[in-house]
Amino acid sequence: MPIITDFPLPASAASLTLPIPPNTPFFIAFLASVEPATGKPWCPDVVAALPVLHETFSAEHAPLVAFVEIGQKLEWRDPSNAFRTKWNLNAVPSLVRFEAVDGVVTEVGRLVEGEILDRVRLGKFISGREARI
Repeated sequence: MPIITDFPLPASAASLTLPIPPNTPFFIAFLASVEPATGKPWCPDVVAALPVLHETFSAEHAPLVAFVEIGQKLEWRDPSNAFRTKWNLNAVPSLVRFEAVDGVVTEVGRLVEGEILDRVRLGKFISGREARI
């Protein structure tokens, strides 16, 4: 499946539309924005995670993922940042798994920062064997 880089993120997870067919998980990777001066994300953890995320989600039978940039460092540090308040983010990178649970879009798990670099754990998370929060 492709990696979506221009995903129109809704105001909150409650407004998220999941892909078809039903019961298909959907992932959002929340990432630090790219600094214009360097051409790289400002967060070193995101720089480290990006190759792993690209490799994982570029595989032939990989599930769908959206890469969403959370803004520059100053924006991220603001406690009123919408990603912190509406999406309950406290760390980047964060890989969040959403599924329909009783017809309601629900976050069922997340990996943050260095957890994404653990390929065994990431594989279990993607397959649903380590998704529950």
